[in-house]
Amino acid sequence: MTFSPAPIKATIEMADLEKIDVRVGTILKVEEVTNSDKLMKLTVSFGDHQRTIIAGIKQERAHPKEIEGKQALFVVNLPPRKMRGEISEGMMFDIGFADGLTPSLAVPERPIVDGARAG
Repeated sequence: MTFSPAPIKATIEMADLEKIDVRVGTILKVEEVTNSDKLMKLTVSFGDHQRTIIAGIKQERAHPKEIEGKQALFVVNLPPRKMRGEISEGMMFDIGFADGLTPSLAVPERPIVDGARAG
């Protein structure tokens, strides 16, 4: 497969980037979302609390539960969003989806404390 990277987006100010709260979390549990062919419900530990993150990974992976126990990066300061009757309290970062590639989790290079901030 030949891949051409998308053009770089418009320049932003550092203050814009600092508004995004990206944290490491451990995916404790992955469950199906009722009446959805794309969504999975993740229970994620951020150290001092757990959150539900709804992610459209069901068709991207042969075995979505394979990410249980893995650490990944999550945006945690988005407003809660109702999806198929479930409330999502953030967004999981993955790499490749926007480019039509099979997504890969954005993960720390070594284990680190849940709740640690990126940036």
